[in-house]
Amino acid sequence: MDLGLKNKRALVTGSTKGIGKAIAIELAREGANVIINGRQPDDVAKVVNEIQEMFRNTKPEGAPADLADSSAREELFRGYPEVDILVNNMGIFQPMSYWDISDETWDKFFKVNVMSGNALSKFYLPHMLEQDFGRIIFIASEEALMPSGEMPQYSMTKTMNLSLAKSLSKLTKGTQVTVNTIMPGSTLTEGVQEMLENMYHDSSIAPEDWEADFMKNHRPLSQIQRLIRPEEIGRFTAFVSSPFASSFSGAALRVDGGLVPTIF
Repeated sequence: MDLGLKNKRALVTGSTKGIGKAIAIELAREGANVIINGRQPDDVAKVVNEIQEMFRNTKPEGAPADLADSSAREELFRGYPEVDILVNNMGIFQPMSYWDISDETWDKFFKVNVMSGNALSKFYLPHMLEQDFGRIIFIASEEALMPSGEMPQYSMTKTMNLSLAKSLSKLTKGTQVTVNTIMPGSTLTEGVQEMLENMYHDSSIAPEDWEADFMKNHRPLSQIQRLIRPEEIGRFTAFVSSPFASSFSGAALRVDGGLVPTIF
């Protein structure tokens, strides 16, 4: 299916690995010209080259920057003053006991996971409204609705993403601009793989069984009982980015494997 994304310019923050990279790949597969972002220039260049090799009819570009920093954002804005699609994917997470979370850690998570996406949205939304097309997508988590208690500082920021997206969607009323949040469930990214290794490296459980044990004991409500793969989130995000996804805005879109209970 052609999603109508050819030659659309899409900025995907935090897109050198994991869900962000998968989203960038799927957007490029549909013909979008993606802007790859990450803190390390070498990592950004590597992904840009990889996407260029995969999809030669597109024009991927790199924007190495720590977008939690206001000066880095200003440089990005000068280089890319307009985009059609903004995917606020950049974020940090870390399992922590509530009692161990310092005020500095709370501030850091708020700055990276919330305020960076807010600043980008505030800059790019006016042009989207002017051209009467645009997509702003926040990548949140099932933790936004059903905190596990394993990382309160992260869960708080993901709930904030939902609220911010809903507020921004009200500014787009009657236009072809939408603002939505996608909430992946537990996904097998590099960070989650590292988390599994930290959890199980001293256990008697074989590495090939870590995923199943984690889902059984830490995500028992999941209906699929496996970790979601990044490309699954990427494909869904590509659709939400497309002109065909025009009938919803301000929505919290769940791609969580049935993890969050639904009340009918």
